[in-house]
Amino acid sequence: MQTPDFSIEFFPPKTAEGADKLRAVRAQLAALGPRYFSVTFGAGGSTQQGTLDTVLDIMAAGQEAAPHLSCVGGTRASIGAILQQYKAHGIRRLVALRGDLPSGYGGMGEFRYANELVEFVRAETGDWFHIEVAAYPEMHPQARSPQDDLRAFVRKVQAGANSAITQYFYNADAYFRFVDEVRAAGVDVPIVPGIMPITNYTQLSRFSEMCGAEIPRWVRLKLASFGDDSAAIKAFGLDVVTALCERLLAGGAPGLHFYSMNQAAATTALWQRLR
Repeated sequence: MQTPDFSIEFFPPKTAEGADKLRAVRAQLAALGPRYFSVTFGAGGSTQQGTLDTVLDIMAAGQEAAPHLSCVGGTRASIGAILQQYKAHGIRRLVALRGDLPSGYGGMGEFRYANELVEFVRAETGDWFHIEVAAYPEMHPQARSPQDDLRAFVRKVQAGANSAITQYFYNADAYFRFVDEVRAAGVDVPIVPGIMPITNYTQLSRFSEMCGAEIPRWVRLKLASFGDDSAAIKAFGLDVVTALCERLLAGGAPGLHFYSMNQAAATTALWQRLR
């Protein structure tokens, strides 16, 4: 059996102080030996320069980095220019997403769906990039049905994606079911579970509401019962997410992708438990 690949996600810091803090966090997490770090791309391309700066910072420290690329609001010319810039810097891995429209934003741009972006990246750059796409074991919040969502995922792979990272979830059965359905549809790319550590119940609840990730009722009630006891929330959260990761890996997940929220402690604690 192949050794699982682990990767860690950051978002681009908005201040010089944030960039310094992220360098320290990255140095701690790099010691764990992840396969690569990914760096998110703001709604409508709002962090495009910050994404590139963070990626180059990671690469300068000797680690592999993958910028997220969103097609919202982008034109063929603007995205083509970004791809050439990434190639010129020797970047070999991308996370290609439709992305979210920022509030008050006009329209989608020239690409409506992520599969169109993947197709464009392949047409422009051939096999230069390893392309990751998103997967939604509990269904994309804007999908009309689970069947529609599955078909959308299959289109992204057929357009040229190499592998996928899932939205975070806490229900392992949803992941295994999704993988089974994808395999039945003839798609065999690796599908890596996205893992969100639990450190703050209010924040997690808000995120989950926005992105359609379900917090199981028993977990929700237990977290709510701790009130402001952040140590109890973190200890319980670590138990829940460790058990989830262990089950995913035992069931054949090809790796884990940690949503670090630019913090080192929770991902490190999970990693140590799993190792």
